[in-house]
Amino acid sequence: MLNNIAPFLVHWAITALSLWVASLIFRGIKFENTSALVISALLLGLANAIVKPLLIVLTLPLTLLTLGLFLLVINALMIMLVAALVRGFKLSGFWTAFFASIFISLLSIAIDSLVNSGDPATTIQMPTGSGKWL
Repeated sequence: MLNNIAPFLVHWAITALSLWVASLIFRGIKFENTSALVISALLLGLANAIVKPLLIVLTLPLTLLTLGLFLLVINALMIMLVAALVRGFKLSGFWTAFFASIFISLLSIAIDSLVNSGDPATTIQMPTGSGKWL
């Protein structure tokens, strides 16, 4: 379990850095302080891990109909959800969240590829074996 802490912290830092850069580029994104930025990065990671898969399943027909482009809307909704939950995170509207989510995703992928560079020690390892769930 402790092996997964370092990759988690690296991913959290990359998300926080991407959010900060997005707030510098997009006028509609503001963070009142550093703690709002750090909490927003954590909540965005949690929303992407828990809420986003549920939304993808619920909107699967619409996602298929739009050839996957509706996933961009879901990404924007995740940022809007985080902005609604975090007190110091201000977001001007849907279109800011839409374009910022594209920017944040691309920047996170670029930074992650530079930081990790395929090193297996920096990826989160899933447990292997034939363990039972219950």
